[in-house]
Amino acid sequence: MNKPDIHADDYALTINTSNDMLECMRAGKLDSISIVTNMSCFEECMELFYEEIPKLPFLPLISVHLDFVEGRSLAGREKAPDLVKDGSDLMGLGWGGLFTASYQPGKRRRIKAQLTSEIKAQLDRGNEAIKRCMEIAGAAGVPCAQKGMRIDSHQHAHMIPVVWGALLLAVREEGYKVEYIRNSKEVLGVFLTDVSLYRTYRPVNFIKNRLLSLYSHRVDRYCKANGLQPMYLWGLVMSGRMDKTRIERLYPKMRAKARRDNRKLEILFHPGLMLAEEVTDEVAKEAAADFYRRGDRHVEKAAVLSVEW
Repeated sequence: MNKPDIHADDYALTINTSNDMLECMRAGKLDSISIVTNMSCFEECMELFYEEIPKLPFLPLISVHLDFVEGRSLAGREKAPDLVKDGSDLMGLGWGGLFTASYQPGKRRRIKAQLTSEIKAQLDRGNEAIKRCMEIAGAAGVPCAQKGMRIDSHQHAHMIPVVWGALLLAVREEGYKVEYIRNSKEVLGVFLTDVSLYRTYRPVNFIKNRLLSLYSHRVDRYCKANGLQPMYLWGLVMSGRMDKTRIERLYPKMRAKARRDNRKLEILFHPGLMLAEEVTDEVAKEAAADFYRRGDRHVEKAAVLSVEW
């Protein structure tokens, strides 16, 4: 079976997050990464990346990490007034607001139009950065397998119906050749096979797993219609706690399930730690305390650097 895709989210979320991920890239441990395009530190983080590319063993595949819950609107208040907080360009509708809007016909139409503008802006900015990465890699003789656009999202928001509709519209109107869209489809049964691990999972992550599974079929249909390989994601139930011990215990079962179903397995990590001084108005304070600044992020970094697949 093909090796799993070892992926890290959140490059350019903060400088320190990015430096942690660069360490994993220098070690050749990340097959793919995603970049957050709507944070104020984006350009600085990308300059760090550009400088490192000639020294890397290969250039990881790069996805645009669409973000509608944090950071700033790249479309701006005039084009996306309902997506931002009053009187600012800070994202403000949030995951719950996007989910609710999906089931309110009048509001859904308005939000979809604004999301389409925002997605175009984020994809365009990400595309320019990715093209530069590929050019630098080519000039330096660094292997690069990427050909087209790759897309995922912060907190898997692209799976929400109104966002999914806007995403497909934006991709079609911009004419992007898409080679990958993440399907946040994670096999729950594997986690239930080892009773001794039950108490090590956060209950809320099981809810995320089931909710995102409900929306995974439309991504499967898109992949089939466009000749893209179907996939499973591993990184929801164990989100924030993808440690070496549990990975090695569950990996044979997860690998076997992906093989039986003829799906690519993407293993998702968040190996970058946010520093206290990097918590700004662009970042949700609860997320910073409960996720971005937890030591678990360096547990995930250690797993990326040490697990042999």
